[in-house]
Amino acid sequence: METFNKETTAYERASKRVKELKEFYGNITSYCIVISFLAFLNLITSPGYLWFLWPMLGWGIGIAFHAVNVFGIGKSWEEKKIKELMAEEKGKIKTL
Repeated sequence: METFNKETTAYERASKRVKELKEFYGNITSYCIVISFLAFLNLITSPGYLWFLWPMLGWGIGIAFHAVNVFGIGKSWEEKKIKELMAEEKGKIKTL
């Protein structure tokens, strides 16, 4: 039973990770397509003022934060903290 729970938990974690990666890559793909279209539109209509740089910058900052969330330091810290708290909880249960 315990093995089944561990496998289920591992599967759920892996599934969540795949979903996060899929969302991130979808975001990157959308960014490339939309920004390319905006750059083309900008250069055709008003090449004197490069206004497409503003949405590129804003959305790029959002993608950077998304990348940090998906690939960044936060994930390993969260896992380490969860394990630490679980170990503390086991210690409390044993002393009761």
